Amino acid sequence: MTTIRPAMPEDLPAITAIYDHHVRTGLASFEEVPPDVKEMTRRYGDLVAQGFPYVAAEQDGAVIGYAYAGPYRTRSAYRFTVEDTVYVKAGLGGRGIGRQLLDVVIDRTTAMGLRQMIAVIGDSDNGGSIGVHRACGFRMTGTLEAVGFKFGRWVDGVIMQRALGPGATTAPR
Repeated sequence: MTTIRPAMPEDLPAITAIYDHHVRTGLASFEEVPPDVKEMTRRYGDLVAQGFPYVAAEQDGAVIGYAYAGPYRTRSAYRFTVEDTVYVKAGLGGRGIGRQLLDVVIDRTTAMGLRQMIAVIGDSDNGGSIGVHRACGFRMTGTLEAVGFKFGRWVDGVIMQRALGPGATTAPR
């Protein structure tokens, strides 16, 4: 059974290892050098200090995935919009873990009064991530063609979006 819970500082070595694999072997992240635990701890601390959700998927006592939301952009007009991040341990994709993680992040950001969530997905061939986001209510809003260069090839960026709560139907508080 998979449990989704708030990520804790002691989870960061496992979270770092999950991300390390994706940076080194995949196109979902446009980072080319995996950050170390110290850097991942800094990033985690920044998000948690701002009140953003950062959650872990745990199974049999081991962290097998994580997700969080953070600012989409830093300019003030974007303050009701967040960007999500979801990663699952290699070999465990397609089991619904990413969707469970993303559902919790969506619920928590909605409860915060935020109004839009953006997914910036590396690689237009990333069917797993696109599918998870679509299943969680995101719609395709655009493709940025050949905006990244990784592993000797050009990589697209896919933009997906979903409303949180009332979305744009009312003004925020």
